[in-house]
Amino acid sequence: MQYRNGQRLPPDALGVAARLSVNPRARRLSIRIDGRAGEAVLVAPSERKLAEVVAFARTKAAWMRERLAERPDSAPLEPGAVVPLYGRPTRLVAVGGAGAARLIDGPDGPFIQSGGEGEAFARRVENLFKRLARQVLLERTEHHLRTLGQRPVKMSIADTKSRWGSCSPHNRSIRYSWRVILAPPAVADYLAAHEVAHLVHADHSPAYWSVVQRLIGDHRPYRKWLRENGAALHAVGR
Repeated sequence: MQYRNGQRLPPDALGVAARLSVNPRARRLSIRIDGRAGEAVLVAPSERKLAEVVAFARTKAAWMRERLAERPDSAPLEPGAVVPLYGRPTRLVAVGGAGAARLIDGPDGPFIQSGGEGEAFARRVENLFKRLARQVLLERTEHHLRTLGQRPVKMSIADTKSRWGSCSPHNRSIRYSWRVILAPPAVADYLAAHEVAHLVHADHSPAYWSVVQRLIGDHRPYRKWLRENGAALHAVGR
């Protein structure tokens, strides 16, 4: 059977919903779980290797089912909910009216108060998250650019499904998922360093990781944190 990049396989093919992805920078076949999309992503370095990664996935069917079953429940942005922000539990409070959401440090911990009802309330809270993400990631990106003597880049914030960030050295642009603002600040700083380092090395070679280490020191705890907690961040607002 001929497979192509981006092709989705129905659950009856592998026991779970799956998507094929070609990443020329990948050094080996791999499988990752996209908790937000509820599917396994089968990664190969080229289209001609897609059949091999599908065959590999068949041997991992039970593992994929178990991982997808571990997906956290959705965490709607609604009054009374507690969601992470900067890695800290943060209450959402409705105040009525049409006011924008704002973060307040209360005596019992941080909380976000916002106007609006239903979808309008959720939209205001998400917009606050995006504003905070832009502010924090811009500051950390500029800091790491200065450290490496790099020129400014065009930075954007999105709600990406499968990547926390991406860098295009040719266009000098970096895009981040706003959801990293929900993680501890050190994790957001790692993400900024990770993407800025790609301006120096477009791959994930040892030379690349040495640049990341120069920027933030030992990066392994932050990568581990995202692997273990990423699905929970993607559940926020769903």
